[in-house]
Amino acid sequence: MSDQMPDKPGGRSPGGPQLPNRFGRSMFSWVFILAAGLIVAFFIWRSGEPGRKSLDPQQFWTYAENGYIVGTIEISDNEIRGELSDRVRGQKPDEPKKFVVQYTYDRADNNFDQRLQKTLAKGAAKGGTTKYKYVPVGWMERLLPHLLLIVLMFLAVWFLLFRRLGSAGGGAGFLGSFGRSRHRVLTKDSSKVNFGDVAGIEEAKDEVQEIIEFLRNPQKFQRLGGRIPRGVLLVGEPGCGKTLLAKAIAGEADVPFFSISGSDFVEMFVGVGASRVRDLFKQAKESSPCIIFLDEIDAVGRRRGMGFNGGGGHDEREQTLNAILVEMDGFETSDQVIVIAATNRMDVLDPALTRPGRFDRQIDVPLPDLKGRYEILGIYVSKIKCGPDMDLHRLARGTPMFSGADLEALVNEAAIAATMANKEFVEMADMEEARDKVRWGRARKSHVIDEREKEMTAYHEAGHALVQFYQPDADPLHKVSIIPRGQMGGATFSLPEKDRYMYTRRYCEALIRVAVAGRIAEEMFCGDVDSGASSDINQATEVARKMVMDWGMSQKLGFVRYSADERKMMFGDTGKEYSEHTAEVIDQEIKAIVDTAEVDTKRITEEHRDELERLAKALLKYETLSLNEVRQVVEGKSLDKPTVGDLLDREHARSEPPKPEAESKTNTGYPPLTQPGTQTP
Repeated sequence: MSDQMPDKPGGRSPGGPQLPNRFGRSMFSWVFILAAGLIVAFFIWRSGEPGRKSLDPQQFWTYAENGYIVGTIEISDNEIRGELSDRVRGQKPDEPKKFVVQYTYDRADNNFDQRLQKTLAKGAAKGGTTKYKYVPVGWMERLLPHLLLIVLMFLAVWFLLFRRLGSAGGGAGFLGSFGRSRHRVLTKDSSKVNFGDVAGIEEAKDEVQEIIEFLRNPQKFQRLGGRIPRGVLLVGEPGCGKTLLAKAIAGEADVPFFSISGSDFVEMFVGVGASRVRDLFKQAKESSPCIIFLDEIDAVGRRRGMGFNGGGGHDEREQTLNAILVEMDGFETSDQVIVIAATNRMDVLDPALTRPGRFDRQIDVPLPDLKGRYEILGIYVSKIKCGPDMDLHRLARGTPMFSGADLEALVNEAAIAATMANKEFVEMADMEEARDKVRWGRARKSHVIDEREKEMTAYHEAGHALVQFYQPDADPLHKVSIIPRGQMGGATFSLPEKDRYMYTRRYCEALIRVAVAGRIAEEMFCGDVDSGASSDINQATEVARKMVMDWGMSQKLGFVRYSADERKMMFGDTGKEYSEHTAEVIDQEIKAIVDTAEVDTKRITEEHRDELERLAKALLKYETLSLNEVRQVVEGKSLDKPTVGDLLDREHARSEPPKPEAESKTNTGYPPLTQPGTQTP
């Protein structure tokens, strides 16, 4: 993978021969070093010239009073210079006689003159000097250190910025490199992705076949005067495979793949994004046939005005969008460059970007259905070692609304879990645990729960499981657990038999009954309620609200939609389009639906009160029950599986050191532990 296409054979770089960058950077480095050296030398000279000894102010007054100073003393604004006599005690023969004192002198201070005159008068009696003079400091000497420091700071900032921008742009100069495109290029040698690696989006794959054929054989379309779409917009939820599909198109057509994100165009400097757009399209045309892939195009392609860009018409984002529009208009019929863009926010894109002639075609990349999930799982499972109990059909049924990225993460999590457990292959149990982890979070098995809370959670989840077990219109029950997972204290899992693209009234009513069953079971057996039903309340209310306001399932309100338009809400219009009386009727209908479901659920739980109690006790004992185990408990049969306490004792026994033989034969009075699926004689 590289940032630029290799030069064509026999090609010549544009602009003629260029001087090597090493020369410019070398000269720059020497200027920087010279300026730094001048500043260091100046401060060394100020601190003390060679051949002069530095004295502190107290030593100066002592030498002057004892008559050890001869000649004329020179006084400037910040230092005193003079010469010592040979009579200084402790003076070495090779020690310099001239001295300098760093002393800030204020000319308005008369005390300094008076003290100096008195001190020199005392020293004159002992053979010292009485001569001194004031030496003014020139403006150049005052300005030079500050000037050198400013130059040094400027050179340092310039040098760092120069190096950074030069390296970011691939060495094309200071301003030229900053406006260069930061795309990545995939060739057939660096990418092996094709349609065999893409599953679950067969309609999208069929729709791009003509693009592949055009890139392979453009003369076939030019013969009849047809024009291939200049741009293709892939629209879908995150993780559905839009980027993978674009790479597969390039792999099938065997052409270079220029990939860049929309955020790579946006910079703090106005005009940089537009420059990068022009550079990207220029390089793509030179490397045609090829594909340009603009990921997350909504980062630069948002609708202009209406507050989307947070600024006026000269915004950097808007200039970048204008550059994209102009470049896509500049394609000729013979240009074998296809622009593919991906977004999950089709509603915010500018209409000028999505009109025919630019992005002519919009391809929906949906979440995979049951068959698609099975095929995607087959692709990723083929890369790991699987056990004989692997059932991809069952796993695909248990992963509705999972995207391709979710399924990839599921298989990877299962492989990691099997590796950590030192297994030889990945089992179906690892897949199911990984599915629950990806959707709801990791199980918190070590979380200490109060016995009262655990009992209420068991009856709560038992209520969900029982009502779902007896609801023919609801999705089939898969398993129920009171092990905390993520933010949930427990969970009841369903296993849909098929993907649902529409919801019937009976199915929605069954969903609400299952949602309210947990709170009803708590109140029936525990005599109290808790806050654990907040998500159930939200789910029941949301489904009832959809039934009334969106799906026309209310007898009083009829075939009318009352919910707010999302596009209007996006533009800031949050007002209601119905009267206050209608709002009261809506509230009454929503509450009536939930109340009716609550009455039906109380009747079901009363009729199956004994089964519900057995189910809750089984959850307290085993913590997790599958569908078959729930059926056995409801039918009054005993479960043949180790309890949670048995499993903990077994793990504890494995971690303990072996006991002496005499102790190991001691009868403890407890029956031996049995393996799952076996019976104790």
